[in-house]
Amino acid sequence: MKTDLTPSQIVSYQENGFVHHPEFLSAEEVAELKEAVVTTVAAMGKRKVAGGGAAMEEGDSYSDKVFTQRLNLWRINDTVKKFMLNPALGQMLCELARVKEFRVWHDQALIKEPYGNPTAWHLDNPYWSFYSKHAISVWIALEDATPENGCMYFVPGTQKLATFENVGIDKDLGALFRLYPKMGEIDPVCVPMKAGDCSFHNGLTAHGAGANMTRKRRIAMTCAYMPEGSVFNGQQNILPDAYFKSLQKGGVLANDDWNPVVYTQHEMATA
Repeated sequence: MKTDLTPSQIVSYQENGFVHHPEFLSAEEVAELKEAVVTTVAAMGKRKVAGGGAAMEEGDSYSDKVFTQRLNLWRINDTVKKFMLNPALGQMLCELARVKEFRVWHDQALIKEPYGNPTAWHLDNPYWSFYSKHAISVWIALEDATPENGCMYFVPGTQKLATFENVGIDKDLGALFRLYPKMGEIDPVCVPMKAGDCSFHNGLTAHGAGANMTRKRRIAMTCAYMPEGSVFNGQQNILPDAYFKSLQKGGVLANDDWNPVVYTQHEMATA
């Protein structure tokens, strides 16, 4: 795992809300993580959330044909856990976001199946059970991600324009830009990746992906991270029902079983 960041990458992330990090995983690490992801996704069947989370199942909606989505694989697969909760990755998150401590929010396998629908422009953080301007996600390519098979696109700087309003991932690709007209005035950036590359993006950065126009899967593994001290906003998202019902709006989300700490950098002040 290549975890060294350059000063220019950190500056680029802060300015643009995303950064590409080539050769994050070696070929051997890609093979190991890919096998774990594919095996675990297959074992989950139609259930979307592993390890006792919300009872969500894959259906036949438009969004279900955007990608095969399975969440919290780290709770049932030790290999996925080893990668997604790696403290060296956690240190990268802290350096990029200038936050002193992160907890896991959830991971998710995102497999764009052959001829899968495009992923509409959206923001991540408004879906979650906390609101933060500093939440961050890693997106790891386990196959080459290309314009032909649905690589990522980002709209730079949009984390500075976004509030916590959002749109769904459906047939209306540009709905986000009617909600945020200023975002629609910025040219998107296409970010193809080789297998083993990754990107990091802020939870309020506008992003999307094209359709998979090929006959092969585009396999990616992602994980979202929550700054320590984040508070419950009243939304369920993927929380277990019993845990969700125990929460009070405004209470700190600090469940070490469900959202363990990945890394703490005590000397770094929260931006």
